[in-house]
Amino acid sequence: MKKNIFYLLTLVLLAVTSCESPEYVAPTVDRQELTSLTAIFTSGPFVNQQMARLDIGDEIPERLVIPVPYYYPITSDDETTPYMTNVRVQAALAPNCSIEPALTVLDLTKENHFVFTDAHGNKKNIIITGERVKSNACELVAFSLDDPALSGVIDKSTKKVSIISADDLSACLGTAEVSAHATISPDPASAPINYNEPVVFTVTAHDGVTKAEYTVVKDVPEKIEAGFDKNSVEQLFNMDPVSNLGLPSFDKLVGPTLAALKGKLVICVGDGSTPIYINGQTGAKQGEINLGGAVAGSVTNDEAEHLLIVNKAAGGQKVNIYRTSSVTEAPTLLCSFNNPSSFPCGSKIKAIGNIDEAATITLTHEGVDGVSATSEITMLAISNGNLVNVMHQDLSATGYAWGSAPVNFATVVPRTVNPADGVFLSYYSPSQFSYISSKGAVSGQFNADTTGWGLNPNCLDSKLFNNYNYVALFVVSHFPAWGMGPQLYLYNVTDMSKFTGTSVTDLACLELTNQTIEWYQTGSYSVASGDVVIAPSADGFKLYVYYYDHNSQVVGGYVADCIKR
Repeated sequence: MKKNIFYLLTLVLLAVTSCESPEYVAPTVDRQELTSLTAIFTSGPFVNQQMARLDIGDEIPERLVIPVPYYYPITSDDETTPYMTNVRVQAALAPNCSIEPALTVLDLTKENHFVFTDAHGNKKNIIITGERVKSNACELVAFSLDDPALSGVIDKSTKKVSIISADDLSACLGTAEVSAHATISPDPASAPINYNEPVVFTVTAHDGVTKAEYTVVKDVPEKIEAGFDKNSVEQLFNMDPVSNLGLPSFDKLVGPTLAALKGKLVICVGDGSTPIYINGQTGAKQGEINLGGAVAGSVTNDEAEHLLIVNKAAGGQKVNIYRTSSVTEAPTLLCSFNNPSSFPCGSKIKAIGNIDEAATITLTHEGVDGVSATSEITMLAISNGNLVNVMHQDLSATGYAWGSAPVNFATVVPRTVNPADGVFLSYYSPSQFSYISSKGAVSGQFNADTTGWGLNPNCLDSKLFNNYNYVALFVVSHFPAWGMGPQLYLYNVTDMSKFTGTSVTDLACLELTNQTIEWYQTGSYSVASGDVVIAPSADGFKLYVYYYDHNSQVVGGYVADCIKR
């Protein structure tokens, strides 16, 4: 009833405002009143997505040239030439300014003539055109040695790459990953190099002009005392997984899950297909994982860059969890046990700790539509690569119960590797992010839907990084077509006295948030499923957070480090 009233009031308001005459709005400052031009695809796999943008300064030049990337996506080899002749162009105009004739679809290979009128009535002839430009990006994204197998720690601010090792590195081949279409010299893969001494590499951008020098040293960088450096936080990518990766569209009933290891992001859609993996830095698709004998219901990673794969299992059926340290090597069986519940599991798996030392794996059971909701979870204690305990729990005493996967069920994750330290829980209706102690008491309960009804906060993950325990909450959208987008939150839950506030947006332990993530499906709405995963690098210097909203069609990631500067 509340939703129906809301819709009625919205329609009435729209009807009233649509009948009002527009008022003249005087400019507030005497400055540029045409701030940008945006070029949008009108055809191909990226239709309605932004191709390029021209930001305009305080003075409007007579000739406005939109810089179109040479390739799109920039990580591909697909040239933008076929799209240049049919581009929709939009202008960001201040009130009472105009462009005549009206901007529509333009041929950016030609000069298109217009008249710009500012808020004072002054007119100016302008030309809008486009030019394909080569990228000036010249970043060293990743660096590693082949034998011994070592990954470099890159400090972007100093352009220093630290190889953490006590071994003799006098003759080593290496592998470098640079910005799309850039080159590196000397090529670390072409001939052995002595890394016992500093080595300088030059990365040259695709434009052939812009360059950057990186120094690789045998070194151990100093860490900050705990957690990550807030100034090091960087968004890696944020893109449409359908047009860029060929994954199922929002109207397909799938429940994506994520895992990250060794610079790769694994995406499993849970429909029986083989998971794919993409470049964890750029988002470029690289292939399908070697699934071997595993069946991929869902995936996750631990804190030591191990990929875990589990099948979906009905009540009483066999649950098989496989492990691997490479997307190209066939996984091996980590453990096998019978589902201890009458409710299914396997649509989402979470892990904290290192499975080769001590780890806890959590499976949230799923309710069955038309039959019953559930409040059950199963937690697995892993020690030295072996299953040592299966802990089946019923949380119904808390009053929480959830429905079927992938939309209506919950995600439950432990606060630390020790289940005695309690668990976090979140799902749709009631949309609350909660902490439950090991005794079953709810000691924290916060609103996780800023719209009050249109978001689904059922994506969680937890990990330890540089002495701090973190939990990530990703909120997917039920109605992206109505302007409701996904949201990301990362909390430091080491000190639970800071787990206080009024909602997920203002908790005292909040350390990273993005409530305005761009999404790419705005036409309708269907399956509100998704996932979030935290992935510390095995060397302990970098923290990755990746997210996926299936309904809004967006996949993205962040990285931060703990290097002391």
